[in-house]
Amino acid sequence: MVDEQRTDQLRKPSRMPILPAILRYFASGEDRPPLHDPKQIERLYKRYRITVMTAITVGYGIAYMCRLGLSVVKKPLIDDGIFTADQLGTIGSAIFYAYAFGKLVNGFLADHANMKKFLAFGVLVSALINIFMGWSTVLWVWVVLWALNGWFQGFGAPAGVVAMSQWFSNRERGTFYGIWSTAHPLGEGLTFAVLAAMVTWFGWRAGFVGPGIICVALAIALYVFMQDRPQTMGLPAVADWKNDHLAKPADGAEKPKSTWQMQLSILKYPSIWVLAVSSALMTMTRYAMNDWGMLYLQEAKGYSGIAAGGLLALKSIAGLAGSASYGYISDKVFRARRPPMNLVCGVVEVLALVVMFAIPPGHPLVLTVMLLVYGYAITGLITSLGGLFAIDIAPKKAAGAAMGFIGVFSYVGAAIQERISGLLIRQGTAIVNGVRHYDFHNTIVFWLGTSIVSLILATSLWRVRAND
Repeated sequence: MVDEQRTDQLRKPSRMPILPAILRYFASGEDRPPLHDPKQIERLYKRYRITVMTAITVGYGIAYMCRLGLSVVKKPLIDDGIFTADQLGTIGSAIFYAYAFGKLVNGFLADHANMKKFLAFGVLVSALINIFMGWSTVLWVWVVLWALNGWFQGFGAPAGVVAMSQWFSNRERGTFYGIWSTAHPLGEGLTFAVLAAMVTWFGWRAGFVGPGIICVALAIALYVFMQDRPQTMGLPAVADWKNDHLAKPADGAEKPKSTWQMQLSILKYPSIWVLAVSSALMTMTRYAMNDWGMLYLQEAKGYSGIAAGGLLALKSIAGLAGSASYGYISDKVFRARRPPMNLVCGVVEVLALVVMFAIPPGHPLVLTVMLLVYGYAITGLITSLGGLFAIDIAPKKAAGAAMGFIGVFSYVGAAIQERISGLLIRQGTAIVNGVRHYDFHNTIVFWLGTSIVSLILATSLWRVRAND
């Protein structure tokens, strides 16, 4: 119990009068006197684990719609002469830079916060920003608003990871992290299927206003169903309830005593740094397909907007299986080791991309199958490189900080990708007899290169083991 108790002063506002009122509001509650009835503890744990897991998975997935609206509306914005591809790259990169550093800061804050308030607030502000986005076409306004959206979207992943580390133990972490990671493809699928249809029927503004309204309602639901730490309800720490403690820290690092020391200790792990770069490169490819995939399928493969959105939604459906099975297989088959599955998913992802880019238009079955295979593999990599592997390596009390650290690299990488992709696409665009033509060759080389280097770095972590 001593190892799991929160002694950080952020949890004791009466002893920290200088702490701003807003941070005191979001801080996790005090530990209640422990319950002693085993049946009551069992009942409460089972009940709240279901509601917490549902909230962080479904809620995070739906909240994704407020992050990807720009991906769906790029072609109509270009066709209507509102923004160029290069300008859209600038706008798109703004959300990633803000998300990267927002995820880092929010990751450190999440280790001290009440997830009920923390997650709901982030979703609510993101929703309101999306609604405002639908009523302006000024470039600098879009850059500022989309950057702010990235910061508040950065509440979601740290909140999910911290809630998971609080309610689920070490040896079940991979399985439940895999389930939580289905939020990524769930959100992407909803975005590409629902928003593509809304934009086609109601115009590009619906790509922002629609998800904004939906996520206002979502924020209310999250506040109702999320829960604070088990100890604030008188429950034992999950590691004690499950009797699930690992033996010693990874990388030979000594285990600090305070939450803050544990958070800083992640910087001493070489494996965390390698993982961060690998995740950044993987995220480049991931968001290349998310953010420019609609335009690529429409212009290079000849699909309509709704058809392209449907294909990307199918890719995301395959991702549901990828994220859920990744955690289960790595837990059960490889005994909670992530590198073997990283290698399998990385090789499959690269091969699927090569085939998908190489086939000419007119082969819908092959393209669909490759998108399904790619969706499965890339979402497995998101599950591992984007967070699970990091929170395996880092001390448990630094789960949010580890997620935030990986997030900085990942989404700075996504931002760089957005600018480079936009520039390469613009350079490969020519207007002939009033018709716009695209050459994606250099862009494809860039996208494939990031995946290959990411795979090499991830494989170099083959011997890294989990921490407690």
